[in-house]
Amino acid sequence: MGEVLPAITDVRDEELARWLAERGQPPYRLKQIRHSVARSVASDWSGLTDLPIALRSALASAFRWSSVEVEREVASADGETRKALLRLHDGHHIESVLMPHHGARNSVCLSTQAGCPMACAFCATGEMGWIRDLSVGEIVDQVRHWQRELRNDGGGRGQSPLRKASDRVSHVVYMGMGEPLRNYGPVMASVRMLTDPALFAISPRRITISTCGIVPKMDALAAEGLPVNLAVSLHAADDRTRAAIMPVNRKWGVTEVLDASARYVERTKRRLTFEYVLLAGVNDSPAEADLLGKRIASGGRQGMYHVNLIPVNPIQGRVDAGPGGFERPSPERMERFARALEAHGVAATVRISKGQDIAAGCGQLKVKEGRASEAEGRADGH
Repeated sequence: MGEVLPAITDVRDEELARWLAERGQPPYRLKQIRHSVARSVASDWSGLTDLPIALRSALASAFRWSSVEVEREVASADGETRKALLRLHDGHHIESVLMPHHGARNSVCLSTQAGCPMACAFCATGEMGWIRDLSVGEIVDQVRHWQRELRNDGGGRGQSPLRKASDRVSHVVYMGMGEPLRNYGPVMASVRMLTDPALFAISPRRITISTCGIVPKMDALAAEGLPVNLAVSLHAADDRTRAAIMPVNRKWGVTEVLDASARYVERTKRRLTFEYVLLAGVNDSPAEADLLGKRIASGGRQGMYHVNLIPVNPIQGRVDAGPGGFERPSPERMERFARALEAHGVAATVRISKGQDIAAGCGQLKVKEGRASEAEGRADGH
């Protein structure tokens, strides 16, 4: 394999400024290039017609236009969700999802790692294990991909037009493949790029970072001074249950995670979301709901917390079971769980994940592709 050119989104400003100066380009070209890369609908350097042809050619010879390439893209039947399997320069894959919300906003779910090291028992990505961290460019270029799709109205593939209020990404959730706070530096650098008014201009209040409870990094995020939202994957109210489905609990238990959550709320004054995947017979009992409500309420400031109750994402082709063989509780049992939390003054919502017909749950499209490839290999005698 020959040398891989750096992606433009992975090149630091000082490096690009030096490269431009060596070629006799005026200093203003730096901001011009950055702005064009962030906002253009072009698919390669040749589309930046505001730049001289010679400069475009030189840029194409020195930097990749994007660090991700589309391997496969699917749309849900209702047109509300699009999912892309993206190939990285080393052949590994990640996933990213576009979720238009009833014409009001366009949310993108980002991956931050190829695979995931956290091994949560109910997560398709956890089945892959950890492969590597993503670079800043590999994170940001997921947003660029979807922004081009929005502005090109479906990428010219003849699919139904995306329902949208605008032609730009308005919200970003770091909830795709990987644990964002285990790739802290590139994640924070990507947040600053996405919120830069001269680049993507996404409000930090419209960015949500998810974590399964990396306590030291939760505290570091609180100290960043960025008004981003934090979503904490809790999934159980007691250590025994949580440790059985989330190995991270062996290092940072429920009490430590709840204490770190309280510190985040106190320091940032931002409302915090607890994500809670409901697993039938595991963490969905009335007793577990009562304990969860008591533990959240005991820290005070109940109005600053919200619990998202999410039935486990089903494996494609099934409606009742997800990775690890976990099954969904009945709708009635999920609603009872929510009401039990509300009895303690804790706001709760039962959320049905979008895009189930396209395996939009984290890691499922990648797992599906991998299994299909394995089947093809066996059919070929490999």
